Amino acid sequence: MLTEGERLFGTDGVRGKANEELTVDFAMDLARAASDDIGGPVVIGRDTRRSGEMLSLAMQAGFHSVGLDTIDVGILPTAAIAHTTDQMDASLGVVVSASHNPASDNGIKLFGGTGAKLGDALEDRIEARLRKGSPWRTPRAGVGIRLPRPDAIDDYLEWLKSDVAYTLRGIDVVIDGANGAAFLAAPRLFEELGLTVETVACEPDGLNINEGCGATHPEFLASQAGGRIGLVFDGDADRFVAIDEAGVPLNGDVIMAIIASHLHEKGALKNDTVVVTVMTNLGFRRAMADREIKVIETSVGDRYVLEAMREHKANLGGEQSGHVIFLNHISTGDGLLTALRLLEVVAAKGRPLTELRKVMTDYPQVLRNVRVADRAGLESAEAVWEAVRHTERQLGSGGRVLIRPSGTEPLVRVMVEAETKTDAAHLADDLASVVRGALGE
Repeated sequence: MLTEGERLFGTDGVRGKANEELTVDFAMDLARAASDDIGGPVVIGRDTRRSGEMLSLAMQAGFHSVGLDTIDVGILPTAAIAHTTDQMDASLGVVVSASHNPASDNGIKLFGGTGAKLGDALEDRIEARLRKGSPWRTPRAGVGIRLPRPDAIDDYLEWLKSDVAYTLRGIDVVIDGANGAAFLAAPRLFEELGLTVETVACEPDGLNINEGCGATHPEFLASQAGGRIGLVFDGDADRFVAIDEAGVPLNGDVIMAIIASHLHEKGALKNDTVVVTVMTNLGFRRAMADREIKVIETSVGDRYVLEAMREHKANLGGEQSGHVIFLNHISTGDGLLTALRLLEVVAAKGRPLTELRKVMTDYPQVLRNVRVADRAGLESAEAVWEAVRHTERQLGSGGRVLIRPSGTEPLVRVMVEAETKTDAAHLADDLASVVRGALGE
C-alpha cells in the first residue's frame, strides 16, 4: 500500500484489493499510526463485503494494542457511522468500505470526532508514521476492548425521522440497496415513515455488493421501477441517485437542483448558495443563475465540497455522482437523508419527479479518459490548452470544456458539454487526440 512517491490517502480514504494490498497487517498498523492523534474510543463500522469483518477486526486489534477501546456498530451506512461518532463523543470514526467499488476491493475511511473526514494535514501525519514505522508501535498502558453497539442503527433511523417536515405516507417507492450497507436501514426507514416499499438488491452475500446494481448501475432499477419512484444507493450508502416515474435516472446535479430550488423558495437555503464540483453540469449552473442562487465550485471530492461549504457558510453542497451534504444535519454525504429531502419536495409540491426534474436542462456531457505517459506535464502542454481555447470559442455559451489529470492513475480526463451529445462526443474525441499527442501514451 505504501508505494514510493504516491500519497496513501485518496479523496475517499485508503483503497486497495482486499487481502492483497489492504491486508490485516496494514490495517493494524494504520490503526496504531492513527492512534497518536486521539485519546478516546473509536467507532468502527463496515459495509457487507466478505473482507469487511476481517479488516474491521484487524483495525480494532490495532487500536486495542495501544490501549484504545472500540465501539463496533457492525454493518451500517457511512453516514450512520459518522453520526454515531459525533453523538458518542468518540475521538475517531472508521468506515471499512470501498463504496461503489466491486467486492474484491475494500477501503478504510477515517472521520474526526465531529463525523467529518480527516483533513489532508492529519492524513499526511498518519502516513508519515506508517512510513517511519517503529516509534508509534510502543503500546500505551493497558489494553483496549471491543464494545458492540447493535442499537446504533436504531439511533440513526430515529435521528433521520425526527426532522421530516412533510408526511410521506402513501408514496410508492422501490429501493435498490446495492446489496450493501443500506440493505437493512433504507427499507426500515421508509417503511416506518409509511411509504409503500419494495426492495431489490437488498440480499447481500458478501460478494454481490454493487454487482450490476446500485448507484453506478441505475439502469438496473430503472428497468424494474414500473412507474414508481426509485431510490438507488451505493455500497456504503453515502451516494444516492433517483429514478423518476418514467424510469429515467436523476443524478446528483438534478437532485440538488430540485432541493436547492425548494429550499430557496422557503428561504431555507443559507446565503442563497450551493457548493458543487467542477464536474457539475452547465445546466445546473444556468438553473441556479435563473433563480439568483450563487454557485461555488470546488475540485472533485466531497471533502473539498465540505471545506467550501464551511468557508461560504452554505448548508447544501454535493457532487454529480450523488454525494450530497446537508451541513445543518451532518458533515458527510448521506444517501438516506438525501432521499428523504427529495421525497419531501415531492410531497410539498404534490408533483411527480418527472415534472420536478424540469427545474434544469441536463446538457449532454461526454468524458474521455486518456492514458498518458506524463499526467504532470498537462499544465505546461501548450498545444492542449490552445486546443481547449479553440473548442471553447466553438461552443460559446452553449457548452463547456474541462481537462484535468487523474489524482490516482496515469490518465488525463477530458470532459465536454454541448447542446447535443454528438457535438460533445466529437469535440471530446478531438481534444483527447491532442492530449494523447502532447503527453504520449
